[in-house]
Amino acid sequence: MQRFQRSDVRLILAAGLLSILVPVVSSAAEPEEPIYGRQLMTQQERREHREQMRSAKSWEEREQLRREHHERMRERARAKGIALPDPPPVRSPGVAPGANGQGGPGPGPRQGPR
Repeated sequence: MQRFQRSDVRLILAAGLLSILVPVVSSAAEPEEPIYGRQLMTQQERREHREQMRSAKSWEEREQLRREHHERMRERARAKGIALPDPPPVRSPGVAPGANGQGGPGPGPRQGPR
């Protein structure tokens, strides 16, 4: 039976720890935009919806997918007797979420003396 050196054991433990942490860190690094009606969807449906949105070739195609999705979620909510909030307004092409003054990363640069 082969005996491991102390450095070999450390290397094996480090590799095991990395194999656990890398998927967690990489998924946290790419925040996912909220999905309208997500509480009415399965995890698989959410994955498929995100993939459809990513693979859309144009802003117009994404907007069409978005409108169709919102209508399906409103119908699903009505059938279950659940009230969904009104969908967010349509975004302009090339405008990132929060860029129109509605939300965003924070208050911006500090004002005044430091």
